[in-house]
Amino acid sequence: MAKYTEQFKLQVVQEYLSGDEGYRLLGQRHTLDRGTLREWVAAYQHHGLAGLKAKRVRYTAAFKLSVLQHMRDEGLSLRQAAARFNIRGYGVIAIWRRRYDAGGAQALSPRPTRNSPTMQKPPAPKPRKDEERTREELIDEVNYLRAEVAYLKKLDALVQAKKSAAQQKKRK
Repeated sequence: MAKYTEQFKLQVVQEYLSGDEGYRLLGQRHTLDRGTLREWVAAYQHHGLAGLKAKRVRYTAAFKLSVLQHMRDEGLSLRQAAARFNIRGYGVIAIWRRRYDAGGAQALSPRPTRNSPTMQKPPAPKPRKDEERTREELIDEVNYLRAEVAYLKKLDALVQAKKSAAQQKKRK
């Protein structure tokens, strides 16, 4: 959920554009950072009401590269580029520039996310029937299960001991 509504942003931008107050005074009155106000005003001037709407976008590597090239060719600042290309946070452009400087155009391609197919765990091997397994595999499994049962028994004993200690304390 956005921190500020579109109506609030529009109201503040229109107050600024009316020319009565500057960024600093308007920011103090609405308890906003003047940099945030500058971003809202620039986005509104370039894109109208659409510049103030909440937006979640994944940018392609080609788009990122074109933004960086326009910045270099036209001498745009991070804020100016963000306003011109309707990018919500200018800080993301700085990240793109650092990645580009470090690794070139390939560094701008999207990174795999947690749920992407390239990051998933390999499928677990299908369990085989007991008749197909070796004696050693079966013994290992039995030992593992014995250890698991012993661990659970110990945990249960600790929980019971805590309960009885709490009851003993309560009685006193």
